[in-house]
Amino acid sequence: MEISTVRAEYEAATIKAFVLRGRQERFLYLLENPKRRKKFPDELGHFLWFDERYATAVLWKPDPGVGLWGRHISGIGNISRLLRSKGANDNCWVISQMKGIDGKEMELDAALEAVVGNGSGSILCCVPGKLAYFDGEDESLLLSR
Repeated sequence: MEISTVRAEYEAATIKAFVLRGRQERFLYLLENPKRRKKFPDELGHFLWFDERYATAVLWKPDPGVGLWGRHISGIGNISRLLRSKGANDNCWVISQMKGIDGKEMELDAALEAVVGNGSGSILCCVPGKLAYFDGEDESLLLSR
């Protein structure tokens, strides 16, 4: 299957599973066309349209006994283990304000390193319609059904 088709399936399933119904059509419309797609990630920093029934805050729990960079790596490792315990595979699809990674398939841990704590909004689509991770300016969420 073509990569753009797989990406579209992951992204559409994620939007349909975790975004409030009243906003789904608009976001799917934006994501389906490369020219319109640029508008969607701009909304991710302070994204307010996740269905609360499926969104759980992810607490940052790094190892306090290590230095600053060690705490960052420890915290990312905790998020990675959480996602894998819920069924995430080695790779994920990324929707992000960061243009360099938006619309790409990435190794899960590399994607987490790129998005966690950087202040940009990103959604890592792990299992279509079942599992995703959101990292925004104000919160980090496990999206799970």
